[in-house]
Amino acid sequence: MRISVRLFAVLRERAGRGALELDLPEGATVGDAIDRLREEPGLDEPLERIRVAVAVNRQYASPAERLSAGDELALVPPVSGGADGVHVAIRESPLSLEEIAGRVVRPGAGAVVTFQGVTREIERLDYEAYREMAEERIAAILTDCVSEHGLEAAAAEHRIGSVPLGEASVVVSVSAAHREQAFAGARASIDRIKAEAPIWKQEVEGDERRWVEGAPAPEASRKPGGERV
Repeated sequence: MRISVRLFAVLRERAGRGALELDLPEGATVGDAIDRLREEPGLDEPLERIRVAVAVNRQYASPAERLSAGDELALVPPVSGGADGVHVAIRESPLSLEEIAGRVVRPGAGAVVTFQGVTREIERLDYEAYREMAEERIAAILTDCVSEHGLEAAAAEHRIGSVPLGEASVVVSVSAAHREQAFAGARASIDRIKAEAPIWKQEVEGDERRWVEGAPAPEASRKPGGERV
């Protein structure tokens, strides 16, 4: 079956066109279409890096939704109007300390402080997240910290899935005019992410698995959460 695909903003620029057609097998899903689009020139990197929403016939759709011949699939990058100077991502792939720190460099920033939480002492950690809520909550946390600590910019990325020994599960980077602001902003950011973002972890050692119990989030926030790093 054949479906049409519309691309916008950075995806349109990277692909060099705003529309294309895909031939997919009967019964293919939205997720299958995204996997196929990763093979298109210019799209693999931005589809890995950017959290993209998908609409089928102008209605937002999940990766599991089945497609039909003639459907229009639209890939929707994050829209303009988000918090200035804040970047958030939750991903299954390894995190790049250099890339995340590079996102907060600004002309007025004399200090950049970056924290990474790394798996230690055990074979691996398995992370699970309420992804959409976690991204929204982390973005709100970073926005608060930018305001409260006078930061130039803030970025945070968290992994889900398996994180082996020695690899980073979370990276937070902030920039500010002075080191005191940057250190305070980085500490506040990671402490709140650990306490408020709905992300959970299991310690895995051989055949043994153990959920790591964390402190409950403040009652007033009504947000699930726990120890995560």
